[in-house]
Amino acid sequence: MPAQRRIIVIWLPRLQSDLALRRLGLDAPFAVVDRQRGAERLVCLNARAEGLGLARGMGLADARALCPDLLTRPADPYRSAQALESLRRWALRYCPWAACDGTDGLALDITGAAHLMGGEDALMDDLLARLARMGFSTCAGLADTRGAAWAVAHVGPGGIIPPGGTPTALGRLPLAALRLDAKTLTALERLGLRHVRDLAQMPRAPLARRFGAGLLQRLDQAMGDLPEPIAPPPAPPVMAVRLSLPEPVGLLGDLQAGLARLLERLCQHLHRAELGARRLVLDLSRVDGHAVRLEIRLARAMRDAGTIAPLFDRALDGVDAGFGIDGMRLSAPDTDPMPLQQVTTGGAQAQDDLADLLSRLGNRLGFEHVQRLLPADSHIPEKAFTVAAAAYSDPAQDWPRGLPPRPLVLFAPEPIVGHGRTVPRRFKWRGQWWQVMAASGPERITPEWWLDDPNWRSGMRDYWRVQTDRGARLWLFHTPQRDGWCVQGEFA
Repeated sequence: MPAQRRIIVIWLPRLQSDLALRRLGLDAPFAVVDRQRGAERLVCLNARAEGLGLARGMGLADARALCPDLLTRPADPYRSAQALESLRRWALRYCPWAACDGTDGLALDITGAAHLMGGEDALMDDLLARLARMGFSTCAGLADTRGAAWAVAHVGPGGIIPPGGTPTALGRLPLAALRLDAKTLTALERLGLRHVRDLAQMPRAPLARRFGAGLLQRLDQAMGDLPEPIAPPPAPPVMAVRLSLPEPVGLLGDLQAGLARLLERLCQHLHRAELGARRLVLDLSRVDGHAVRLEIRLARAMRDAGTIAPLFDRALDGVDAGFGIDGMRLSAPDTDPMPLQQVTTGGAQAQDDLADLLSRLGNRLGFEHVQRLLPADSHIPEKAFTVAAAAYSDPAQDWPRGLPPRPLVLFAPEPIVGHGRTVPRRFKWRGQWWQVMAASGPERITPEWWLDDPNWRSGMRDYWRVQTDRGARLWLFHTPQRDGWCVQGEFA
């Protein structure tokens, strides 16, 4: 006969604030804020802040009116998710199955594992004591089902429901213990249903017609009539290969030969997983115990050993092998999906060639220094484009059409001598005199009224394209409000 399932749900109600306070080490009112519904609101508070009457969902301005000394930090959902995943892996010390429960909790299946810790009471005490020493506020429940354990941790007083006692313990709790949405809870309360036992005694068919199958599903899961397994996320495949050398090597040719073998094996693993590497790390183990790490980045997902190998040449050439290298490990910590595709004769090869060029330049100069221009939604010349790293952005398919031509070189406005709306026939710029041979325009550009740009506080500008006697084609503008002329660009 299979053992009775036993589930622990751990609620971390102050996860975000606890994470911040672990670093700051403060003993003061503290809150994590996030922008919601157009305003900064409190999303997580420590005990000191709650003791002063602050609550989640309160506006930051109202909170500071009640507590002027309130310290705040912006919400960081990514860091919180990372911390919760780390806690999930740590909880595997108590059981073989652990999963994240929402964004602030854990669910552990301890079926058949409690006796290893001296029983359920000892396991719970040890678990909560360790989390408390880490600096986390917790509330935990243990029951026969995940729904009942969640209810005890979030709505009930916490603790352990003995085996077989789920219906009795759960029946006394309010309907919020069933993990229902606010709209459903409000509708049930209007019908006079307050507790789980009230709902359990109602006919099921009318409830299903009015509220859908989700209501009864939550009830059955909590009572144990429907299974609710704890499914931890699948472990990502480790894309790494290792080579142990029988004799230490130090020549560049030997290192390149070893790297070629590692790349061939790694690319086979990537091909089977339909992945492509975006970052490769080569760890070299020297016989004196020191380690050398080489790293390259790729502008596109790749798994072609012949194309990747030359990118390591520059790094391998400068390796200090010491008394020799006896171990090599190649890993791909960053990968992207790369499903198998039909080979065509279209433009894919040209795109790959460009990405390979970006990879070579990026590993030499730094990927942040190889950039491309992307269009932006603005008529202001210096705001009509953005600069992005070419390896981590896609080229613009369609630049805005129909606009007057823009100069190839754009710089900050440089004043010249000139008055009136007529283009000056002769002006001095950068220490030289320039004669205007032809001019076309004007193109009037008005600053964006919803943005306060200090460079455009002078108002609208009238731009002219000017051909000079020296061959240069300049971009001049006149500011009617201040009656002045400036040069801001040069055409090809």
